[in-house]
Amino acid sequence: MGMHMNEGGDDLQEAHDINVTPFIDVMLVLLIIFMVAAPLATVDVKIDLPASTAQPTPRPDQPIYLSIKKDHSLYIGNDRVEPDLLGSTLDQQTKGDKEETIFVRGDEDVDYGQLMEVMDLLRSAGYLKIGLVGLETVGKP
Repeated sequence: MGMHMNEGGDDLQEAHDINVTPFIDVMLVLLIIFMVAAPLATVDVKIDLPASTAQPTPRPDQPIYLSIKKDHSLYIGNDRVEPDLLGSTLDQQTKGDKEETIFVRGDEDVDYGQLMEVMDLLRSAGYLKIGLVGLETVGKP
């Protein structure tokens, strides 16, 4: 608090100026903290979309495709499979190798909830390596 002395009398008058230096110091420290913390709060999620211009990855000699049609029916290869028999059918196809990648092909009209149910079925059957198949549009704008 600043004081101003009046030469002519005994009255002391207060100076009504606000000292903003501590406020500016705090604001600059907060600015630096947010500048450092902001890039750490972002998440980079890479997603394979139904149409992709990415270079295709090499596939195994005999990949196992799990197809989901728009009526929510499941197919392994060209054979229809019931959801409760998915695990045993995949065990027959992979000869019990749970490390083999299962390629999931979903119709464009299949909703996200149905896709998650199928992925939960695969996870409960022990198949954790899942590849999502999309249209390959390499070289097209």
